[in-house]
Amino acid sequence: MDGPTLRNELTHARQHTDALFALVSDETLYERPIADRHRLVFYLGHLDAFDWNQVARGALDAPSFHPDFDRLFEAGIDPPPGQAPQDQPSDWPRLDEVRAYVRRARERLDDLWSRAPVERRHVALEHRWMHAETLCYLLHRLPHALKRAPAQPPSADAPAPRLDFVPIPAGRAALGQRADRYGWDNEFPPCEVEVPAFEIGRHKVTNAQYLRFVLDGAAPPPFWFEREGRWWLRRMFDDVPLPADAPAYVTHRQAAAYAAWSGGALPTEAEWHRAAYGDDDRAYPWGDEDPAPARGQFDFAGWDPIAVTANPAGASPHGVEQLSGNGWEWTSTPFAGFEGFAPRAYYPGYSADFFDGEHWVLKGASPRTARCLLRRSFRNWFRGDYPFAYTAFRVVRR
Repeated sequence: MDGPTLRNELTHARQHTDALFALVSDETLYERPIADRHRLVFYLGHLDAFDWNQVARGALDAPSFHPDFDRLFEAGIDPPPGQAPQDQPSDWPRLDEVRAYVRRARERLDDLWSRAPVERRHVALEHRWMHAETLCYLLHRLPHALKRAPAQPPSADAPAPRLDFVPIPAGRAALGQRADRYGWDNEFPPCEVEVPAFEIGRHKVTNAQYLRFVLDGAAPPPFWFEREGRWWLRRMFDDVPLPADAPAYVTHRQAAAYAAWSGGALPTEAEWHRAAYGDDDRAYPWGDEDPAPARGQFDFAGWDPIAVTANPAGASPHGVEQLSGNGWEWTSTPFAGFEGFAPRAYYPGYSADFFDGEHWVLKGASPRTARCLLRRSFRNWFRGDYPFAYTAFRVVRR
């Protein structure tokens, strides 16, 4: 992106995250929807504190106007199980103070924006877009009555899933990002991996498929609940009878258990790439055309999962559907750097802090993933038992 485009993208991203905060009342911003994450008020300050700390102070050495808030809102948390924060709402600043900090940070950053290195501007933009998705799954855990539901897109009919497997021939998977393009530290350096032949599910594993696993004794997925002998899905703004043809959002542990139960396994990151891109140097599974609604459920096209067959126009060269959109896809690859990995000096812990064998690589995108994060080299990751994100999966057979 050029300079004016990056500035326009910053305005757009701010408007989007501002609208997400506006879905709840001021009082609700002091709620903690997920026990091992900060209260919502932290994120209200964090997005602009990050921009200020990384771009204005970090890259341009601008003097701080509120050092206490720079530190308070600097970094999120991902504590080990059993180490959730214990703060109270009264421990946090008043909203008028936080919003005044946000306004001042934006005013000063706007004056400095064009002087900042392009890479730092990309860091600020993509960080905000990532947190737009984080905010959604935080808000998802709030009671429906605490949220202001916007107009919902109409649902569309889709064909029934075929439940078949697609053969993927042996070949090389090109992972990572080219040195002349933007990416986060864990996307570099690029590498190639030889992948033996395998077959992969044409579609993500559906709720109907996973229900058979539950009826055989497995625990239900995090977004399901049972009422009067019937399974329901907790969506962002309402509850609906379990949609059979939507993907099952599950933890990595649940996905791996289902895959083994069904006689298969989760794909490796390299296998996922082979299924998504084949031997082509294409930008997306469907080719080089820019993302569009027909290609997949991504870029905030909707709030909830849709049928796994809804986007045939987004199929990969091998005919595997919805590899991008409608739910991030778990792999069996532990999150780690590629050989030759080097952290960024200005953000050394972005990836390396999570190279612990407890986080797993995800590929693809969810309905709430921004289009800039759809690039083929982007890698997401979560703990294996993290139950709150929009994470789906498919099965491979080798």
